[in-house]
Amino acid sequence: MMTSATTPTKTTDAAHEAAPKHMRSAVPVQTRNDRFHSTDVADFPAVTGREAGWKYTPVARLAELISGVLDGAPYVYDVTTAPGVTTGWVGRDDARIGAAGKPEDRASANAWSAFEQALVVSISGEDAKEVTLTRSSLGDAPRAAHTIIETAPFSRATLILQNTGQAHLAENVELVLGESSQLTLVTVQEWDDDALHVATHFATIGRDAKLKHIAVTLGGGVVRLNPAAHLAGAGSDAELFGAYFADAGQHLEQQVYVFHDAANTRSRVTYKGALQGENARTVWIGDVLIGPKAVGTDTYEQNRNLVLTDGARADSVPNLEIETGDIVGAGHASATGRFDDEQLFYLQSRGITEDEARRLVVRGFLSEIVQQIGSPALQERLQAAIEAELEAVTVATR
Repeated sequence: MMTSATTPTKTTDAAHEAAPKHMRSAVPVQTRNDRFHSTDVADFPAVTGREAGWKYTPVARLAELISGVLDGAPYVYDVTTAPGVTTGWVGRDDARIGAAGKPEDRASANAWSAFEQALVVSISGEDAKEVTLTRSSLGDAPRAAHTIIETAPFSRATLILQNTGQAHLAENVELVLGESSQLTLVTVQEWDDDALHVATHFATIGRDAKLKHIAVTLGGGVVRLNPAAHLAGAGSDAELFGAYFADAGQHLEQQVYVFHDAANTRSRVTYKGALQGENARTVWIGDVLIGPKAVGTDTYEQNRNLVLTDGARADSVPNLEIETGDIVGAGHASATGRFDDEQLFYLQSRGITEDEARRLVVRGFLSEIVQQIGSPALQERLQAAIEAELEAVTVATR
C-alpha cells in the first residue's frame, strides 16, 4: 500500500522562493496525483528531455509547441448536426474552463496560456446520437487550441473528433460528464506525415456516468496524446482504448492516467499498437491511482505492441498505485513482441501467402480496438486505412 507524499516544510530561503513553483517541494513527488500543475506556462521550466514525463519524447522536434509562441485564435471546423448537440466559441473567462483539470507539463500549459477562445460542445437529451467534428485546415503554423465537451445528466452521445491535413498543434480538451450520462469520444489522428500534435485530454466523470475514450492514431510525424480520466463520482466508469500504427520515422506516444477518487468505480484501459520501418517509435505509459476514498474499485490496464520489422521500437510502462486495501481488483499487463510463428504457419498451411498472412494477423490484432467505436461507417473506414498502412510497406519477415 502506498501513502501520500509528506507535506514539505516551509522555508524562507531566497533561492527557494526564486525557484519555479513546481521545484519548491522539499520532497520528491511520491504519487501520480501529487504532480505540480498550473495553467501558466511561466511556472514550468524549460524541457530538457531528462524529465520523467518527457524522457521518451523527441522534445527537439516539438520545441515550438513546448515553448514557442502559439496562435490561439479560433479556427475553422466542420461539424455534423444532431438534436441536443450545440457548438460555439466562448471567452477565457467562461466558468467551465478548468473544470476538468489543469496542465501538468509545459506543452499543455503553453497551449492553455495561448488560446484566445475555447470551443464548447454541449450535449443533452437521452436519445443516443452521433456527431463528427472535423479539423482539416489548421495549417503548418504553431497553434494552440482549447475544447470543452460537456454532457448533461442522463444524456447519451458518440462524438468523433476527426483530425486530418497539416497541423502544428498543442491543445487541451476538457470533458465534463454529468450524472448518469454516457459519452463515447473517438479521436482520430490521420494528420499529414510531417504534422506535430501534442494534446492532453482531461475528463471528470460524475456519479454513475460512463466515458468510453478511443484514440486511433495513424498519421503525423510526432503525436503525443495524454488522456487523463478522473472518476470523481460514485459508480462512475471509464474505458480507455487506443490503436496506433507507426511507420518509418513516426513517433506516436500515449500517456494515460486514470484516477479512482470515488467509491465503487470501474476502469479498463486497453491500448494496442503495430510498428514497421526504420525508426518507427511508439510509447505507452499507463498510470492508475486508486485513492484512499475509492473503496470497491475495479480496474485493469494493458498494452500490447506488435513489432513488424527491424529498426522499430516500442516502449511500454504500466504503473499502479493503491492507497486503500478495500478494492474489488486491480491489475496491469504489458507485452511487446513479433509475430506468432504458429499463427503464420496455420494460415500458410491453408494456402494463404506469407505477406497476406501477416496482414491478416495485424488486422485482427488492431480490430479489437476499432470494433469498440460503435460507428459502423467509421469502423469500416479505419479498417481500410489500417489495410492501406499494411500495403504501403512490405512487411519484412523475421
